[in-house]
Amino acid sequence: MTFYRGIFQNKVLISCMVAWFIAQTLKILLSLYKDKKLDLTRFVGAGGMPSSHTAFVMSLATSVGKINGWDSPSFAISIVLAFIVMYDAAGVRRAAGKQAKILNIIINDLAQHKPLGEEKLKELLGHTPVEVLAGALLGIIIANILT
Repeated sequence: MTFYRGIFQNKVLISCMVAWFIAQTLKILLSLYKDKKLDLTRFVGAGGMPSSHTAFVMSLATSVGKINGWDSPSFAISIVLAFIVMYDAAGVRRAAGKQAKILNIIINDLAQHKPLGEEKLKELLGHTPVEVLAGALLGIIIANILT
């Protein structure tokens, strides 16, 4: 019983989960505003505004820093992890998304001449720097409110 109680009372974990949940919910709302249709798949999808991965890890780092101290080894580990995730979101995954978009164009062009039967690739993989920054700010704000 103490295992579950501990998990549900862990302020750091709660802060991270709330930041992720709010970021994913914002993706749905922004998609609804932009596209004028409700797309619930955005709740579990990658990419888009704001970066939920970034909100998650920045909430982690901020919560750990507040609780254990900004000079603690656990904060150092958390912030390094956050920087790696943010770099990956805005760099590697964004580049993969751009490549998927180009490959989909090629597949469509080829399909007009003969059927390929290829499945389209997911293009929304990474984030723009603004989406990453928005996720970071969201994570920091949520952590400051909840821890």
